[in-house]
Amino acid sequence: MSHEKWYILDTNVLIHDPRALTEFEGVSIGIPLTVVEELDHFKSENLQRGFSAREAIRILDRFREQGSLKDGVKLEHGGVIKILRYDPTQTCSKLVHPDKPDNQILAIAICLQKEGKDVVLVTKDLNMRIKADALGLKAVDYLKDIISSQHIYRGWRKVPVPAVELKQKVPATLFAIKDDLVFNEFCIVESAHNPHQYRVFRYEGGDAFRHVEAPKLRWAFEPRNVQQLMALDLLLDVNIPIVSLFGPAGTGKTLLALVAALYEVLVEHHYTKVLVSRPIIPLGPDVGYLPGELQEKLYNWMQPVYDNIDYISHIARATSPGLFSSEHATQEQQHNNNGNNNGSHNHNGGSHKDRGYRKSKNNHHHKQRHDLENVRLERLMAEDKLSLEAITYMRGRSIPYQYIFIDEVQNLTPHEVKTIVSRVGDGSKIVLAGDPYQIDSPYLDFVSNGLMVLSERFKGQKLFGTVYLTTSERSELSKLASELL
Repeated sequence: MSHEKWYILDTNVLIHDPRALTEFEGVSIGIPLTVVEELDHFKSENLQRGFSAREAIRILDRFREQGSLKDGVKLEHGGVIKILRYDPTQTCSKLVHPDKPDNQILAIAICLQKEGKDVVLVTKDLNMRIKADALGLKAVDYLKDIISSQHIYRGWRKVPVPAVELKQKVPATLFAIKDDLVFNEFCIVESAHNPHQYRVFRYEGGDAFRHVEAPKLRWAFEPRNVQQLMALDLLLDVNIPIVSLFGPAGTGKTLLALVAALYEVLVEHHYTKVLVSRPIIPLGPDVGYLPGELQEKLYNWMQPVYDNIDYISHIARATSPGLFSSEHATQEQQHNNNGNNNGSHNHNGGSHKDRGYRKSKNNHHHKQRHDLENVRLERLMAEDKLSLEAITYMRGRSIPYQYIFIDEVQNLTPHEVKTIVSRVGDGSKIVLAGDPYQIDSPYLDFVSNGLMVLSERFKGQKLFGTVYLTTSERSELSKLASELL
């Protein structure tokens, strides 16, 4: 009997990472024909699933050019890759009902195991792994992009020191631990006897430590805790083009990122505009197709962003009235009037098309759009200082000189995050934020989602910084819900 090791790949593994076909060394790879059929079904989709399906099919076709996938194509490491067919006449196939594709995949693995092969089913479907175990099959998750939840990189550490060291320009203890630090890692240097006495430093390589203080903004925003202080330090640093923020709900990730983005564009003028995007994944049952054009459809998904921007613009208007002066408004109105050719204007002088959205015939559907009707948010969009876009349409683009904010990144795969980050052009900054404790994708978890994988892979890079925020500032109820539910 042969004890050759075979890995049978489920469809969801190839959707998660099409490169999985080339990631297994020293073993043979089996692709059930059922998986190929499911890839064919997904290939026409315009979303990430469709892209991954097409990429996996292309990789399989390259193997086909090297030999017969029916008989097996030899791989460089000595194994083979082979398309496996479900045979309902075999006795081993009758152990499961063939009505579902998953069961056909299980049957193929069982029959291969009956031939004496050492078979491992690789799937990101938890229930599939349970069924495999019940049938006597080894089953594992696809672990290439997995990081340890016990050793996640938080971007900061606490360093207790004698109180006298806090008076030094740079506490001596920091030089003693510098070899354990990575670029842009924060040190919360606190008194060993009173942790409420502390100073924050950011490591910049060699013997360089920079003291971190609250930024002096023209707007009335201040960090509410030390983690928000560290986050703002990264968000406002033009020398750090990629930042990740992660933590539970209510810690201020979205608000901090939007404050920094708008401030860098409207006040500092380091970037030409703010681009905001987030995955379109519903909480609860989907309500179906939404009416209207793209911006109207995005409105419902972008509501958390609108809420935060409306709040920020209110504070900014109060503390920096020059940004929203009447003269500024008059200039914008003249610009909109001169640039409009269809004769359709709103009460602020701008056409719906110029503002980035158009009312549909179902006017009652838009009566509650108080945020879009807000003149401050309206002006940002009309002057092309703010763009709200769907992640779906970011592929293939090059985005220069923009402050890019991607929210809810915990619902993206590492491959999707790679696609987004690789769009960043010259002079741009990208911020990725999310809550790894609230994942809506069925095949992702705390340690395999794109946000956490990116933070781990970029750790130590001079161009990258991250902060894990743990303190909820939303409300006592929000904090309690995060802890108890």
